[in-house]
Amino acid sequence: MAAEVQPLPPIRAPPGPAPLTPDQAYWRSFKNQLLLPSPHNAAITSITTPDYNPAGAQADTFAATSGGRVQIYNGKTRKIVKTISRFGVEDTARSGVLRRDGRILLAGGDSGVVQAFDTGSRAILKQWRGEAGHQLPVHVVRWSPKVLTDLMSCSDDRTVRAWDLTEDVAKWTGVGHEDYVRSGCYLPDQEGGMIVSGSYDQTVRLWDTRQARAAMTFKHAAPIENILALNANIIASAAGSSVNILNLAAGNVEQILHPHQKTITSLAAAHSGTRLLTAALDGHVKIHSTSSWQIVAEGFKYPSPILSCAVIGDDRHLAVGLEMGLLSIRTRLAGQEKAKSREKEKKMAALLAGTETADAYERKQRKKELRQGIQARDRGKDFRGEGADIVITGNERSRQKVLKPWQRCLREGKYQRALDLVFEPSQTQLIGKGKFSFDQEEVLTLLTALRHRSALRAALSHSEEDEGRKLVPVLKWCLHSVTHPRHVVLVQDVLLLMLDLYAEKIGGDWSEGGKEVEALLKKIEKRVRLGVDLAQRARGLVGMVGCLEAG
Repeated sequence: MAAEVQPLPPIRAPPGPAPLTPDQAYWRSFKNQLLLPSPHNAAITSITTPDYNPAGAQADTFAATSGGRVQIYNGKTRKIVKTISRFGVEDTARSGVLRRDGRILLAGGDSGVVQAFDTGSRAILKQWRGEAGHQLPVHVVRWSPKVLTDLMSCSDDRTVRAWDLTEDVAKWTGVGHEDYVRSGCYLPDQEGGMIVSGSYDQTVRLWDTRQARAAMTFKHAAPIENILALNANIIASAAGSSVNILNLAAGNVEQILHPHQKTITSLAAAHSGTRLLTAALDGHVKIHSTSSWQIVAEGFKYPSPILSCAVIGDDRHLAVGLEMGLLSIRTRLAGQEKAKSREKEKKMAALLAGTETADAYERKQRKKELRQGIQARDRGKDFRGEGADIVITGNERSRQKVLKPWQRCLREGKYQRALDLVFEPSQTQLIGKGKFSFDQEEVLTLLTALRHRSALRAALSHSEEDEGRKLVPVLKWCLHSVTHPRHVVLVQDVLLLMLDLYAEKIGGDWSEGGKEVEALLKKIEKRVRLGVDLAQRARGLVGMVGCLEAG
């Protein structure tokens, strides 16, 4: 028995952009952006989330600091629930952070005062100032992840201090930095009160609050702008436009990342510490994997330099503070919220297009919901007994596909007829800026098959009375594909054969369509010359770039 002859597989153009990776798809789901202006358009210098326990009731709450205010937001509603502005007239608030029970807010200031506020009454519970506190601006304050009453602060007076909420003086002071200390945090999962600080003297120091001197020092190539403890052994420090991954157990720099063009100002962790977010003055937020330290998603681009960044509420919100005074909150919708958002977008598109009124759309949605409810109920039934279909498997036979007319002509060796049929008017397609009445995929498939069979010459050879009219659609396809890099080789073969067959008649009398053929040939020549000119310019530009790189 002879084998069944299968039709030619269609030739499809190579895909354009690569498919999205799981990380790219995940971070692109943060679409529902809310832009909130800060009071007096002051820059958002800090966005902090408390170090909550797993059962914390305030897991979505976060604090944003701008100018002389600290605003507390509810992550579920994305609205302000408290505003604390009890700072001096000329003072600027810094690094407002909530305690993990949400009852006390801690903040520093340019006056050097560290203050603790009751979030319920906004009353000042404690102040550390004067000789008992810092003498210069305090840019960083943090609560201890272990003890509710312990906190730390970093100041421009080059000191790092640990405090007890019940005492008036610092219980420990770290001296050793030679410039401003603008970043710091507690080391997680450590019982001894380990603190990490970063300074403009280009060093990161590890402190044990039971000792006076730094336990470990890492030298960098630029001032330290931010520090993030990913776990008890791995620290990420932002120095200039690079991020240094410090391994405390090994005592060395494990990796150096260069994801941005400008200074990196903020670091944040997501996915339970498996992803590292970097934000910089170039307005970009980028996401890195903490296993390979490669960029897994480009993140987002903002219209202003970024000063602060945080991931909130179990990776539900991405909050970004901009220098222009805007707080951007992007929310990742999931489940029913995602479905409702999609339906809302469809409704708005239908109303804007004018295809449906609001009442008609609502009626259509109610019918759809009713129909889906009936189908879901029927799927839950268990059909048994009489009337059940009996299906015998193992003897299936695939249905043979019906060949199109041009495919039958190609199989029978009628090449001219196959070429005429594939260019017959069908569903209009848009290619570039022109409209075509043929299928681009079928044209590519047929011309490629003819070239493989050495039958292009036979297909393009027409009688004298038909040659002008039959060549017009072929030349139109060549005109719009000659500069396409994926089709240029095939177009070249077709045009060379046509010139070889009809060179003597160009400029002479054609029976029908001759003038249009000559006009199309001139357009093709003009487009080819333009493409060659652009290619030569690009070649020269590549050479200039090479010289710049060499210099």
